[in-house]
Amino acid sequence: MKEMTLKANVDNLSKVMEFVDGELESSGCSMKSQMQIEVAVEEIFVNIANYAYGDVQGDVVITIDITDSDDGQGQKAVISFADKGIAYDPLKKEDPDVTLSAEERSIGGLGIFLVKKSMDNVSYEYTDGQNILRIEKNL
Repeated sequence: MKEMTLKANVDNLSKVMEFVDGELESSGCSMKSQMQIEVAVEEIFVNIANYAYGDVQGDVVITIDITDSDDGQGQKAVISFADKGIAYDPLKKEDPDVTLSAEERSIGGLGIFLVKKSMDNVSYEYTDGQNILRIEKNL
């Protein structure tokens, strides 16, 4: 398992992407899975950077673990984001009605909806004063 700790600031997005991409590439991840993971990682990190700490700076700890998948059919990537910001479970937000036009839909929620649809598992917990959002993708 690899870990990175950095300020939850959108200026650090490129560092996060380099970290995650490096691990995915060394595991032989397919381009399709890597692109799906990249979109999810960007969405989650930018949301933490923009909303977790309000007007103050705080850290986010990102871990990535490439391990055997639960079904024994290959590997999976497990990526966790931990911050000590405001407690918030993005998975409780109601999914947007994607049958409506963009003009008819309310703003927000589409990003986490895409994360839930593109990952094999997404989970959230608040423990020891930390938000922990975990995504899993079979490779």
